[in-house]
Amino acid sequence: MTLPDLPGDRPPAGPDGLGTAEAARRLAADGPNALPVPRPPAPVLLLLRQLTHFFAVMLWVAAGLAVIGGMPQLGVAIAVVVVVNGVFAFVQEYRADRAGQRLRDLLPVRATVLRDGHRVTVAAEELVRGDVVLLDAGDRISADLRLDRVDGLALDESLLTGESVPVRPDTGGRALAGTFVTQGTARATVTATGAATRLAGIAALTRATRRPPGPLAQRLSQVVRVVAVIAVLVGVVFLGVALLLGMDPTAGFLVAVGVTVALVPEGLLPTVTLSLARAAHAMARERALVRRLEAVETLGSTTVICTDKTGTLTGNRMSVVRVWTPPGAAEVHGSGYDPDGTVDAGPARAAVTRLAGAAARAVTGRAVLREGVWTPVGDPMEVALHVLALRCGLDPAADERARPEVRRVVFDPRRRRTLAVVSGPGGAAEVVVVGAGETVLPLCGTEPAAASAVDAMARDGLRVLAVAARVLPPGTADAAAPPALERGLELLGVVGLQDPPRDGVAEAVRRCRDAHIRLTMITGDHPATARAVAEQVGLALPGSPVVVAADLPPDDAALGELIDHDGTVVARATPEDKLRIARALRARGHIVAMTGDGVNDGPALREADIGVAMGRSGTDVAREAADLVLLDDHFATIVTAVAFGRATFANIRRFLTYHLTDNVAELAPFLLWGLTAGGVPLALGVLQVLALDIGTDLLPALALGAEPPTSSALRGPARTGRLVDRRVLGRAFGVLGPTEAVVELGAFLAVLLLGGWRWGATPSVPLLAAASGAAFTAVVLGQLANAFACRSEHRPAGRWSLRGNRLLLVAVVVELGLLGVFLAVPPVAGVLGHTLPTAAGWALAALAVPAVLLVDRVHKAATRGRAA
Repeated sequence: MTLPDLPGDRPPAGPDGLGTAEAARRLAADGPNALPVPRPPAPVLLLLRQLTHFFAVMLWVAAGLAVIGGMPQLGVAIAVVVVVNGVFAFVQEYRADRAGQRLRDLLPVRATVLRDGHRVTVAAEELVRGDVVLLDAGDRISADLRLDRVDGLALDESLLTGESVPVRPDTGGRALAGTFVTQGTARATVTATGAATRLAGIAALTRATRRPPGPLAQRLSQVVRVVAVIAVLVGVVFLGVALLLGMDPTAGFLVAVGVTVALVPEGLLPTVTLSLARAAHAMARERALVRRLEAVETLGSTTVICTDKTGTLTGNRMSVVRVWTPPGAAEVHGSGYDPDGTVDAGPARAAVTRLAGAAARAVTGRAVLREGVWTPVGDPMEVALHVLALRCGLDPAADERARPEVRRVVFDPRRRRTLAVVSGPGGAAEVVVVGAGETVLPLCGTEPAAASAVDAMARDGLRVLAVAARVLPPGTADAAAPPALERGLELLGVVGLQDPPRDGVAEAVRRCRDAHIRLTMITGDHPATARAVAEQVGLALPGSPVVVAADLPPDDAALGELIDHDGTVVARATPEDKLRIARALRARGHIVAMTGDGVNDGPALREADIGVAMGRSGTDVAREAADLVLLDDHFATIVTAVAFGRATFANIRRFLTYHLTDNVAELAPFLLWGLTAGGVPLALGVLQVLALDIGTDLLPALALGAEPPTSSALRGPARTGRLVDRRVLGRAFGVLGPTEAVVELGAFLAVLLLGGWRWGATPSVPLLAAASGAAFTAVVLGQLANAFACRSEHRPAGRWSLRGNRLLLVAVVVELGLLGVFLAVPPVAGVLGHTLPTAAGWALAALAVPAVLLVDRVHKAATRGRAA
């Protein structure tokens, strides 16, 4: 597609960028650099949408038929069901929209600019026209730019043009907001911000599209459809039975409609959405940000975590602790990025100082003093090299001004080194190369002592870099290709950087093993370094392989067989290797979580079932491709997120069991009435069933969906597969439901018989109302006990702390309060068609609580025994 010309520029900034005062003035004049936020649909329209979808229209028709047929109470009850569920779904959609806004707030886009001559990082919204922006691989471009200087720059413009092949603009070209830097560096000037950008123009013409339903939504929809079909079939059967018993066709039809409406799980999907949303909210508090709600459930199914080393298992707060130069070795002491450390170099002092200065000139990371605290800006490894120069008494900033950079070849995972050309006196220039030992040492000739130093540092778990340099003849720096520049390098030395493991990683690794989750470390580091760190945190197991990526088999099947072992370490890996590993493990049936932070990690993150990006050190490209963003970059946070995912899957099964159990108790009176050809009166009417569904059962079901992860969530393998399986159906239809039904019908019949009723006779209205009240009470109390029984599929209620889910305690109290309202408030009880139970009815109905808990305990003990 053809892109328009850029708008005119303001007066350009000087070589030191804008001043802080001028930037503030321009920001106040032009406004923040943000796309115009489209007005969300009015809440009233959102609510109407939830009240007028196809299924809701069907229920409105049923309510109208009930009113026309002379049963206004039933019509009102059906309308209440539609409204309650519509309001609930509206609340969830409204919350989801606000959650999206919170996601944008938690992941602000940053930009590196020159302000007052200093390199600083600012929020993208603070960019103004005329700002000088410094671009690096992985950056998201947040404003329209004019490129003043480029060095190997490649841009992904697929968002704007649809072309997946990166473009390589020249100096003087442009870079547009919404694109990504995939390679190289550049210096550019902002020409348009906010609504004036090309991206804003495209956004105004683009209609918002909805994401197609994912696997979880499809499975839930299937459950709803199956249950709805069963409900309709039950309604048809009862209509036939009513007609056979000589009931008026209109009355029989209305009873059938009421039964069908009562049994359809209208609130199931909103309840699932709430469960996922609550889990996502809780995970955000634990520093794990979910970008798609359905990813919560997928997380719980994870069987393999492929993790980076640096920044995830380690703190990514590097410091140089050891230096080797041809004259000798040196030890470096100091705290963090504070340059006040010491360098014990002895006779090698001059050589170490030369190495430190050259390394600092080859990288762009810097330690900056802000408000009295030395703060890293840029890659932590590069910052550590800058701090080494400061500790040697050098001033890299002054050297940069005296000897400006001529060109740069940025680091990439294949070359595993970076190259900088710095100007010198008389037109000469100096080439400095910093990179992995095995890629730099061969460029310097043979140096056995250097190779030994590399191996020794790697075995000690240090990240190892080699530094080399050469002087170029005048006039050759601009034209020579990188291979020519790297000939005849002089080895200045080797540095070892320490990046200790994070606190809590070893415990998180142990929890993964308890959860039967396999771990694979994929790193670009030296294999000895990778093995040492893996052993320190407990990831490596005795006999687990350490593989160099170059030795991986080309066939994906053979690759999967090679690495499908717990504790595998893959060293010197590239992003392409990560993509192949994710694909190979998935082909072997694994649910793969893959971490990444680099610009080229996007394909691997998308290929994995769960892409996990770093929120602090990761690139914008990686975060856009991920399902989960770690706000603290900590491996332990992944494990916490998996626990929440498993809890969410279990919660869905909990309230499905709870709901299906209630359906059995609600259907039982109709079955008894039909099987006895009307000889036994209906224990519950349609309005009572609806009162159970939308009155007493709603809050406990929601509370079960909010059950937090338990200590056993990460014990044993993940539960995957169907939400409604043989175990759920067996508990609901074979154990808990029949128990409630027996107590319910027993209380109903006992009250009738004690009141003088005989088989086939028509009981008096007061007697039937009291008996029906006993049945209603038995179901409510049975569901109260069922709520506690459903908190676990394996542990009985007595083994649970009542404080673990405070929402459930509130729900139970509300449930008991509603029971009192439904029974004791005459207008409400009159509409429902029951009264307070007799003393015998109360006693028998109360048996539902111990009966459900006892049967649940026996069943769980029996199933544990069979499992053993």
